[in-house]
Amino acid sequence: MSDLLVSPAQLSAFISATFRAVGLPEADAHTVGALMAESDLQGSDGHGVIRVPVYIRRILGGAVNVTPNIRVVEERAATALVDGDNGMGHLVMKRATELAIEKARTCGIAWVGSRFSNHAGPASLYARMPLAHDMVGLYFAVGNANHLPPWGGLDMLLSTNPIAVAFPTHKETPVVLDMATTVAAYGKVKAKAMMGQMMPEGWMVDRQGQPLLDPNRRDEGFLLPIGGYKGYGLSMIVGLLAGTLNGAAMGKEVVDFNNDDTSVTNTGQAICVIDPSAFGDVQAFKLRVDKLVQEIHASERMPGVDQIWIPGEQSHLKRLHNLKHGISIPLSLTHELDTVAHQLGVATLAQTTV
Repeated sequence: MSDLLVSPAQLSAFISATFRAVGLPEADAHTVGALMAESDLQGSDGHGVIRVPVYIRRILGGAVNVTPNIRVVEERAATALVDGDNGMGHLVMKRATELAIEKARTCGIAWVGSRFSNHAGPASLYARMPLAHDMVGLYFAVGNANHLPPWGGLDMLLSTNPIAVAFPTHKETPVVLDMATTVAAYGKVKAKAMMGQMMPEGWMVDRQGQPLLDPNRRDEGFLLPIGGYKGYGLSMIVGLLAGTLNGAAMGKEVVDFNNDDTSVTNTGQAICVIDPSAFGDVQAFKLRVDKLVQEIHASERMPGVDQIWIPGEQSHLKRLHNLKHGISIPLSLTHELDTVAHQLGVATLAQTTV
C-alpha cells in the first residue's frame, strides 16, 4: 500500500478532532490543528502530525493542562514574560508572538519570553508570523529532551535548542532560516525511524564516538552539534536565552517528553520581533533584501551545482507542492494515527471530511 495523501484542511481537521476529544476547547483545538498541519505543509514533518501520539499521551497522563490560563506575568514597554500555565506550546507561542508584534509596532523591537510552555512544533512557525506585518521574526527555544552533551562530555545536559529567523521580501521568497543547533533535529531522527530509513553519517554517534546510523538505536548515542564545539556553545546560549532567562527548564531540569507522560516540562521559548520601519522605509528595506537574494542566486557556482538555495526556499517549494498534490503521510504513521483515533472515538485521518 502507498502513503496516504491528504489535504491541509483534512489534516488540520483530524488533528483538531483528536485534541477536542481530550478536552481542549474548540478554538484552542482549531489553533493547534492549524499550526501542526502547517508544519507538515511546509515539509517540517518531524514536528507535525507525527507528534499527535506523544501529545495525546501526555495530555491523558496529566502532563499538559488543556484549559490553561496563559497570562503575562512580567511586562515593560518592549518586553514581556508569558506564563503558559502548562498549556499546549502552540497556544503559548502564538500568544507570545502576537504580543511581540503588537509591542514592536510601538517600540520598533520587542522580546517576549515564555515559561511553563510545552513543545510547540517547528521554530519557523513563529519566526514567520511577523512576515505578515512586514516585520522580522527571531525565535529561540529549549528542546524538549536533552540529546546533546557538552563538547567532549557524555552527560546529556543540552538539547537541539533551535533558532529561526525570518526576513520579509518584496518579490522574492521570504528568507527563513530554521535550524537546530545540532546537525539534525531529533524529530528528523524519529521520522527516519517511522519511514524505516537509516540516518546519514554525521547525525549521531554512540557513546564511544562511533557513527550511529540506525534511528531505532537512537537511545544508544547522542546528536552531534553543528560546527563541532561552536554548535555546543550556541546550544548553550540559546538555552540560556529561551530557558534560564525566563525561569524555564534548562540542563538537568529538562524533561524528556518523548518518554515521560506525567511530568510538567516547563519548556522555555522566546520570540523577538523587529519592525523595519524603526530603521527607515520598509519598502526600501524589502527591496534591498530582494537585491541580496538575487545576487546570491546569480553568483558563480561550483562545478556540478545547479542552483544556490536561499534559506526558506526549499520549504516554500514543498509547501506549494503539498498544496497542489496533497500532504503524504507514511503508511506506518497512518496506522499509528488510526490507533489514536480509535482510542479517542474520532474519525480516522482517511475518514476525516472537511
